[in-house]
Amino acid sequence: MTNDPHVRELTALKVIAETLNESNDLAGMLNTVLEKLLDVTGLAAGWIFLVDESGGYEVVADRGLPPALSIADKRPMRCGTCWCLDRYGDGRLRNAVNILHCRRLEHAIAARTGDTRGFEQHATVPLRIGQKRFGILNVMSPGKSHFTDEELALLQAVAFQIGVAVERVRLHEAEQKRAELYAKVGSFSRSLSKAVGKGMIREELMQHAGKLIAECFGWPVLALLSREDDRYVLRALRGPAGVTFPHLAIPEERASWLEECDSASGCRKLAAEKADGMLRTRSLEDFFPPLRSVLAAPIFSCGDRIGGALLIGSDKPGALGSVDAEVLDAIVDHVSVALENARFEERRRELARLEERNRLARDLHDSVSQLLFSIRMTAQGAEAHLAGDAGDGREAARGAMHDVQALAKEALGEMRSLIRQLRPAGLEGGLVSALQHHGERLGLGVSVSVSGILELSRTAEESLWRIGQEAMNNASKHAGVTEIGLELEARTEEVRMSIADAGQGIEKADSGGETGSYGLMIMQERAEAIGGRLRVRSAPGEGTVVEVTVPIPAANQGGATSE
Repeated sequence: MTNDPHVRELTALKVIAETLNESNDLAGMLNTVLEKLLDVTGLAAGWIFLVDESGGYEVVADRGLPPALSIADKRPMRCGTCWCLDRYGDGRLRNAVNILHCRRLEHAIAARTGDTRGFEQHATVPLRIGQKRFGILNVMSPGKSHFTDEELALLQAVAFQIGVAVERVRLHEAEQKRAELYAKVGSFSRSLSKAVGKGMIREELMQHAGKLIAECFGWPVLALLSREDDRYVLRALRGPAGVTFPHLAIPEERASWLEECDSASGCRKLAAEKADGMLRTRSLEDFFPPLRSVLAAPIFSCGDRIGGALLIGSDKPGALGSVDAEVLDAIVDHVSVALENARFEERRRELARLEERNRLARDLHDSVSQLLFSIRMTAQGAEAHLAGDAGDGREAARGAMHDVQALAKEALGEMRSLIRQLRPAGLEGGLVSALQHHGERLGLGVSVSVSGILELSRTAEESLWRIGQEAMNNASKHAGVTEIGLELEARTEEVRMSIADAGQGIEKADSGGETGSYGLMIMQERAEAIGGRLRVRSAPGEGTVVEVTVPIPAANQGGATSE
């Protein structure tokens, strides 16, 4: 083997380059490289600091440290500052520095904390690629007070390779983290969409979104705020102890930074003391650790109007990076869309309710109102007959009063029929019995098939009753049949109810539940309100099947047994 130092250096650089490209285990890789570097240079000790953007540092590799720096699990290397880190922090350390007195060794000598083995000084080389900086490489030997230009050039070359490796590993870790977080974003989005379909109001949806974000993502601290008039309300807060929903009002002046955001700004770094001061109230004093790094993103609603904000934080400086910011932007986009969809859903429900009221108003006008008008006119006629003296007038009046009684009885029957549609009377005997009786009142023969016994919640039972009632009404009015089929089946995870007729069918029906008429829309709304789904299968001349499926958790939370 050659003794030529240049050949040895080139060989060492080749081995170091290969080592730096073999693994993504940063600590293990850098310890191996440091060992090879010390071997080829004949130096006795060395260590590598990685420094984050806020100045926080950690020792990721070390070899040959004297006892004075190794005591208490290398505590002297993990705390305090030194000349090399000071120069690195203020930007003066741009190239390899020949000799720096080591403040850590000076402190050890002064405090007599252990043997320094004659180490006093070290060479320092910054780890960087262009303007990107990663940390510091320090190497030393007892009594060595000077490094040649060749030695410094070798150290500089190795430091550059280490910088490239650190950047490669960090990019790899960032891509891995991005993939993992975006997979979680997909799961979060699906869960949030389901919540919108259940008809949650805005406040409930914000709280649910905070719970989902805490469950899906592992950020140590998370805060979700909503904008209410001229203040912000803390809807959800996550800390080491778990998730809480404080519904705590935060004065606008403590969250004034939100007003500076616009729709193009997206996620931004927030001064940790600002976020800490905004969230750390007396009741939440010990709920989360002191914040050292914070990212925040505004939640927009109705275009560019701020509807809230999402904050994530950590007690470690520089712990949140560009990948976290990118994912945070994606999350608030989903929350913003969900809030808009919830608003549109509420408007759709309100229109459906308005249409139902209008339908009832038309029914009242077409039935009860006309009968009451007839009663009034008949009563006026009777009054006119009674005003006369003739005996036949009194007889006519008695006949008119008989008509008034008949009309009043008919009006009362119509009114009771409408009230039954508004209030689910008759459910005392169970859902199937109520639907069977309703079909009979409409003049329909109802063949019933029931499998399983299930305890339905009051909400689920009433919703299924309304859906069945509407489906039977449609069959009576439009199908042209006298017989329908009713099926109620309790499965392992869901309840299925279907109402089928063999009538003339519907011109257009979508198997996925997208419906055109308000009656079908109301049925679909009722199904979605309890977490279910509605399917309508029909074709001209082939009859219609209305099927609603409700998940068991939504169906059996309390209530009465339906058989």
